[in-house]
Amino acid sequence: MKLSDEARDVLETSLRQNRTGARERQEIDALIAGLPEDRVLLYKNVMSNPVGDLPRYSIHIRLQHMLTFVTFLTLAFTGLPIHFTDSFWAGPFNALLGGVNVTRVIHRTIAAVMIFSMLYHLATIILGPLRQIGLGKFDLRRTILPQWKDLRDFRDDLLYFSGQRPQRPEMDKFMYKQKIHYFAAGFGNTVMVVSGSSFLFPEFWASVLPAGVASHWQELMRLSHPHEALLALLVIAFWHWYNVHLAPGRFPMQWTFLTGKITREHQMEEHFLEYLRNLVELPEERRYLRELLDSRVLDAAARAPAAAYGADTP
Repeated sequence: MKLSDEARDVLETSLRQNRTGARERQEIDALIAGLPEDRVLLYKNVMSNPVGDLPRYSIHIRLQHMLTFVTFLTLAFTGLPIHFTDSFWAGPFNALLGGVNVTRVIHRTIAAVMIFSMLYHLATIILGPLRQIGLGKFDLRRTILPQWKDLRDFRDDLLYFSGQRPQRPEMDKFMYKQKIHYFAAGFGNTVMVVSGSSFLFPEFWASVLPAGVASHWQELMRLSHPHEALLALLVIAFWHWYNVHLAPGRFPMQWTFLTGKITREHQMEEHFLEYLRNLVELPEERRYLRELLDSRVLDAAARAPAAAYGADTP
């Protein structure tokens, strides 16, 4: 496989950051040179454990995801009956929890847990990179911050799915769809926290806002809080869950949010640049790839389409 200039730069950066010796460099270069040019052929013929093969998320990220997931759903299913308290379906739901006043207490308590989760996440994404900088292993391309490459990846992915490009682009640890969803979720959470605080602390907002703006602000917050919750529910149900768990190749579930690991096939398909870093950082992955190349499985897979074509040719 001949790497693109971008992929070669990612590989060289990882080799340098991990202080890889000359012997290991030769091994990695030989492995990559032995890979087929067709990455589809590669990731379709590797062995993948459904619960994950390669590290992706730390225990901190998994805990934050679980806290956000649980608190978000609990907030949605307690907050909406509060807002639509006069609806026919909201009354029985509030009664099940002990009445609307009890529902409000639950809602506010869970909101505090969600805010803690957000602060925990902020600490992680600030302290984690600082630690990597101290170790000399920080790479901006490995973060979830948007970059110009994401626009190129989006364009090239559209070309691939429209049949105008033979392979998907070489994407990094976080692809463009994940970055869009991450910052959309961050914006939504911020809206929910700010608007919710206006209900709990109206005197504070009245004191910091101009007199002519405070009442309009409160009305805006009362409109945005439930509607942002509905929007978030729709995004989670119809975009996030589909892309992460229900899409072909992921169904019925991707276990990364629990195990912190991603399947080898998924890593190669959508995060190939990160897979190159895995080859540098994980000797066991190099052993697996060497065994795969020695087994000639990829050679046989490459010959199979040609043989099938020859059999159909008169």
